[in-house]
Amino acid sequence: MSATAVITPESPSSSSVVSTYLTGRNRTVLLATLGIAIISAARLIADADRLTSSTTVGVGLRLAVPIALAGIGGLYAERSGTVNIGLEGMMTLGTVMAGWAGWHWGPWAAIVAGIIGGIAGGMLMSMATTTFGVNHIIAGFAINIIGPGVARFLANVWFTTEAAKAAGGSITSSPRISSSLPRYSLPWFSSGADVLGDIEKKGWFIISDLAGIIRGLTVDVRLDTILALALILLSAYVIWHTPFGLRLRSAGEKPGAAESLGVSVPLMRHVGMAISGAFAGLGGAVLVFAGANQYQENQVAGRGFLGLAALVFGNWMPAGVLAGAGVFGYSQGLAIGLDPGVTVRGLILAAAMAITLVGFWALWRRKYIAATAEWTIAILAFVTYALVEEINDQFVYMTPYVVTLVVVTIFAQRLRPPAAEGIPYFKGEQL
Repeated sequence: MSATAVITPESPSSSSVVSTYLTGRNRTVLLATLGIAIISAARLIADADRLTSSTTVGVGLRLAVPIALAGIGGLYAERSGTVNIGLEGMMTLGTVMAGWAGWHWGPWAAIVAGIIGGIAGGMLMSMATTTFGVNHIIAGFAINIIGPGVARFLANVWFTTEAAKAAGGSITSSPRISSSLPRYSLPWFSSGADVLGDIEKKGWFIISDLAGIIRGLTVDVRLDTILALALILLSAYVIWHTPFGLRLRSAGEKPGAAESLGVSVPLMRHVGMAISGAFAGLGGAVLVFAGANQYQENQVAGRGFLGLAALVFGNWMPAGVLAGAGVFGYSQGLAIGLDPGVTVRGLILAAAMAITLVGFWALWRRKYIAATAEWTIAILAFVTYALVEEINDQFVYMTPYVVTLVVVTIFAQRLRPPAAEGIPYFKGEQL
């Protein structure tokens, strides 16, 4: 007589079930819904209507586009194995080239010239890193130093002539571009009848906030912004769904294996850097249109570094880069306009509410130390909101960079950069 053992499978814990469902698209939808609900609640409590107004979102979109272009440029470079710290310098070269060409031949020439200027910076860095094996960080910082120097030299040559001075040029700025790119609005919803604008003015919880966000993304959008967003979406397809994208990524992950399959690793890295420079230069050209329709010295103002931060925030993924650029552009947009102190107070309240929820999530996962730390930060934020009636102007302007630091710190544990990025590779090596 034999006994039969029956093994009863353990029922999954509630935390594992939740983790199973909170993956991929479900998690994205949930986080987006919670984010809008928190910001909407903060808007109502703090009476900070600009938190989700179409004006703030529209300004944030325009500010986010150059950052996103720099981030996507960095994505091409780093997926191919080159750490591109030189995005700032490449964007600077794009601005001066766009200002010169736009003054002579109009806005489309400005875009083309900006791309060419960025490619020149990208290929210079690529030659140093890929051909000669120079440390990527050192080469990138060199480009960031060379870019503004070359821009100053070219501005002195191009914009201080008698003709340029007569048109308003100087060593620090180009003459204005005579015409600008057209702007478009979504018919009926954002222009004409303006249904979204009417809903936004109602002040309803979540509904009016959604209307304001959608209206800000669809009203008075300049053509270069539409072009940039289309190129970013195209990049997501190219990098992940084409043979070229597979070769590019293999050069940054396993260059030795890629070479054994016939992929030229140096060629892929050169191409990656050329595309990276092109996107950074395009971002510089967009900055020319976003300002006074002219090149101005120090116009980039750290956006290349913010693009690099968006790349890290986005975990080297196109959608993540776009999300990171949106966060940074939105935080910069909050500091522009009437009474930014009130808006930043509302943002502090929203952050306190969000961190409180994150603390409960950490407690659910039995990470008690993390939960305690997050609740401590949330309490400090609540106290700051309650006690501080007026935010100092300097803190208002510092907000975008504080957001950058906090976001990159929070997501640092989930980052997975390309395995071979920053490592010089020469033919025949087995990396």
